[in-house]
Amino acid sequence: MTVAIDRATGKKRRGDREPKPGPAGRLRRGYQKHWYAYAMIAPVAVVLGVLVLYPLVYGLYLTLTDANSLNTARTIGVNHIDATYKFIGLDNYADILWGPTAYDRFWSHFIWTIVWTAACVALHYGIGLGLALLLNQKLRGRTLYRLILVLPWAVPTFVTVFGWRFMLADGGIINSMLDALHLPSPMWLEDTFWQRFAAIMVNTWCGVPFMMISLLGGLQAIDASLYEAAEMDGASAWQRFRFVTLPGLRSVSSTVVLLGIIWTFNQFAVIFLLFGNTAPDAQILVTWAYYLGFGQQPRDFAQSAAYGILLLAILIVFTSFYRRWLNRNEQQLAI
Repeated sequence: MTVAIDRATGKKRRGDREPKPGPAGRLRRGYQKHWYAYAMIAPVAVVLGVLVLYPLVYGLYLTLTDANSLNTARTIGVNHIDATYKFIGLDNYADILWGPTAYDRFWSHFIWTIVWTAACVALHYGIGLGLALLLNQKLRGRTLYRLILVLPWAVPTFVTVFGWRFMLADGGIINSMLDALHLPSPMWLEDTFWQRFAAIMVNTWCGVPFMMISLLGGLQAIDASLYEAAEMDGASAWQRFRFVTLPGLRSVSSTVVLLGIIWTFNQFAVIFLLFGNTAPDAQILVTWAYYLGFGQQPRDFAQSAAYGILLLAILIVFTSFYRRWLNRNEQQLAI
C-alpha cells in the first residue's frame, strides 16, 4: 500500500496509489538513475550498430533483389553508373532451397557442412578431454607439456594452415614419408575425399587446444573430495569418470560445445586458405557463399547475402533448440 500526501493538511495518508508513469516517464526515470551506465555502453552500441546491425540489414535487403556485379552502382574512371537491380522478393531463397540446381549449390554443401561440424567438434572434444585429463594429473614437466600443446592455438591460423598445405602437397613431407614407407600417398589437395579428410585433420589440429584449456579449467574446479569419497566407496576409474568427472564438466562442456559448433560451422579460414577456389566439393556453406559473391564473374551479391541470412537462421534455430534441450536435462537432473 502506498503513502500519499493530503493537500489540505500536508500529511501523508495511506490507501492512495500514485499513477504509474508511462513508457516515456519510465525511460526518463531510468536514464536519470542509470545515465552513467548508458554513457559507458553507448560507444559499444554505436560500434555494434555500424559494424553488425547495418551490414545485416543491408544484406537482408540485398537478398530481396537480383543485385550482382553487373547491375550495382559503380564508378569506372570518371563515369558513374547507377544501380539497375530490382526487387524480386523471396525468389533468391526459393531458388537456393528448391531451384533446379538446389542440391548442387546448397544441399550438398549443407550436408557436408553438417558432417564437417559434427566430426570436428567430436574430435575437438574427445581429444581435448583426453589431453585435459592427462594434464590434470601430477606429472613432471606438466607446465612444459601445457605450453607445447597450446602452441597450435597460439600460432596465427593462416600460418598453421599454410604450413599444413605445404606438408600435404604432392612433394610435401607427409607424402614423402609415406613413399619412404612404401605406402600409398593420397592426393590430399586434389581428390574430394582426401580434401575433406585433410580439412577435418587441419581444423582438429587448430581447435583442440582451446577445448583442452577450457576442459582443464573445468576439471580443476571439481572438488577433490568427491573423488576421494567415490574411491572410498569402491568406485572404479571408469565409474569416477562417469559419475563425478562428466557431471562436474556439464556446464563447461555445454558452453564449449556450443561455441565449437558455431565457430566450426562458420569456419572460413581453414577451408579457404587450404584450398582456395580449387575444391568446390570441399567447400562448406560459408566459403561457398564467399565464392558466389567474390570468386566468380559476375559476382552474385544477392545469392551470397541470402546464404549469409540462411546461415544465421540455421544457427539461431539450432542454438534455441540446444539451450532448451540443456534446460530440460538440467530440470530432470534437479528432480
